[in-house]
Amino acid sequence: MDLGVVLQCTPPASSVIDLACRAERYGFSHVWTFDSHLLWQEPYVIHSRILAETRHVMVGPMVTNPATRDWTVTASTFATLNEMFGNRTICGIGRGDSAVRTLGEKPTTLATLREAVHVIRELANGRSVSLGDTTVQFPWAQGSTLDVWVAAYGPKALALTGEIADGYILQLADPDIASWMIGRVRAAAESAGRDPSAISFCVAAPAYVTDGSADALAHARDQVRWFGGMVGNHVADIVARYGHHGGVPDALTDYIDARTGYDYSEHGRAGNTHAEFVPDSVIDRFCVLGSPADHLARLKELSTLGVDQFAVYLQHDAKAATLEAYGEAVVPLVRANV
Repeated sequence: MDLGVVLQCTPPASSVIDLACRAERYGFSHVWTFDSHLLWQEPYVIHSRILAETRHVMVGPMVTNPATRDWTVTASTFATLNEMFGNRTICGIGRGDSAVRTLGEKPTTLATLREAVHVIRELANGRSVSLGDTTVQFPWAQGSTLDVWVAAYGPKALALTGEIADGYILQLADPDIASWMIGRVRAAAESAGRDPSAISFCVAAPAYVTDGSADALAHARDQVRWFGGMVGNHVADIVARYGHHGGVPDALTDYIDARTGYDYSEHGRAGNTHAEFVPDSVIDRFCVLGSPADHLARLKELSTLGVDQFAVYLQHDAKAATLEAYGEAVVPLVRANV
């Protein structure tokens, strides 16, 4: 199992770059960043610096979207970074959330996402693609390679992922929900005539290493409660479209009954006020908290389900300490046991 880290592009950018460099030193294989240009700084500029100051980690957005960036420009960005740094980019993409909603817009349709994935992947892999009546290609990008991983929760989005994606990103670490989601993606891949084993599976969630005490666990829960609010925002869309029991596990939808709204000005922030409805039980299921042994046990469980990468959301008050704890106590155990 690979280990990744997910960073927000919060100023100063130098701190983001420093955390990325630390992650590589501690044995992480991937560095991801948010892509929400009104809330945080421009990720691709920071990606260039991260790639320049590291040697091995793969770098990309978790996740970009088809709405706020021209698809050909996105593809050109990846292909350019690949030429500069040796095919070390990866593209995570979804329908769009904070990046589009802060502009007063809505997420794109799945049809648009399907087309965007095709255009970005073909161009960034040096191939030609048709845009309307025009065929386009980067003549300088023949050596570029790029995988495109899709983030999804809903039934139709999971089906699309299985049909077209190189990888699947699930933004929560509940093993039961992960098992169900992965199963749906694999079934869709098989129905589309694809080899399900060719799809990479990434689970991304906040991780917080504690000393095992009740007080430390309570503090950790409060620091990552924002994540339940963020996931609940996506789940609310699913419920609005399919109904409360409409095609996804009840464990994913039941907890949002107490949800009253969402303030994007506090998106992804520890201590935000719109996540107070999230109970501790959901935090314990969606996130990975506790001692290094607790983390290893959850990662083993996810690995058994076929998860290829666990990506640590690093948005709390112990960023450096979490990286250090993983580097010293979790990464070596994952390499030895998972």
